[in-house]
Amino acid sequence: MSERIREILSYYKGENPGVLTNLARLLNHGRLGGTGRMIILPVDQGFEHGPGRSFAPNPPAYDPNYHFQLAIDAKLNGYASLLGFLEAGAADFAGQIPLILKVNSHDLLHPEKDPMGAQTASVGDALRLGCVAIGYTIYPGTIDRRIQYEQLRELIKEAKSVGLPTIVWAYPRGGGLSKEGETALDVIAYAAQIAAQLGAHVIKTKLPTAHIEFDEARKVYESQKIPLDSLKVRVHHVIQSAFNGKRIVIFSGGAKEDDAAFFEDVRAIRDGGGFGSIIGRNSFQRDRTAALKFLDHAIQIYSGKEK
Repeated sequence: MSERIREILSYYKGENPGVLTNLARLLNHGRLGGTGRMIILPVDQGFEHGPGRSFAPNPPAYDPNYHFQLAIDAKLNGYASLLGFLEAGAADFAGQIPLILKVNSHDLLHPEKDPMGAQTASVGDALRLGCVAIGYTIYPGTIDRRIQYEQLRELIKEAKSVGLPTIVWAYPRGGGLSKEGETALDVIAYAAQIAAQLGAHVIKTKLPTAHIEFDEARKVYESQKIPLDSLKVRVHHVIQSAFNGKRIVIFSGGAKEDDAAFFEDVRAIRDGGGFGSIIGRNSFQRDRTAALKFLDHAIQIYSGKEK
């Protein structure tokens, strides 16, 4: 085990050996294994956005097995998905890629400013499928956030009791936030802190913009001269907000975008002290050859082989 992985695991000394072992499995797998960086393939978009919007740009991606194989061939740290997709392929690909079961989901069939995900799987399902972790989305800022926090705490407690860490998708939403505020620096840093305080072992959130949503926060950011001018320093602030870098924070890739812009974001995550990326649509909406080339480039950046 590398010294960097030993250091990261030391941040979680209060956890049991099962949780530490499964965190180590994620951190040591694939081409980034041992570096302290990670790239995870997440495929929950069929439920979250609908199958057409998610998979029509690359029709082989309608097949659950496509995503297992993509994560394996790209030599990523792990693959995260929902119960149906994991059940469809977990036996065929057993032991080949660390799996993360996303245990709640939200659909777009009924418009709502304050989303509330439904629990769609259990800790028992994760154990049965051989997963190394569970995943759960919270929406800080929504009316029902208290219910989400309470449900998450119970799930974390149950998962820890059987040695599974929890990855928390911390996505600010709600009628009290402007659209710009959903990715504002003060809001994203707040969401990361909430996830860490609730017991998340790994936190997934969005890249922060230079916007500051709340006046009271703006006063502090200005008086303390917290820098906002580059993505690198904004990433650093989010990492700082998650126990001063003592919780793993990875950032979402978002919708498919220009490659050059995406890779600049990856460099900013790396240079700002981020632990990596969770890349879904930017990878599986390309044909397989292009996706593998794209993921290889991201790995090269995180490993320091491509500046």
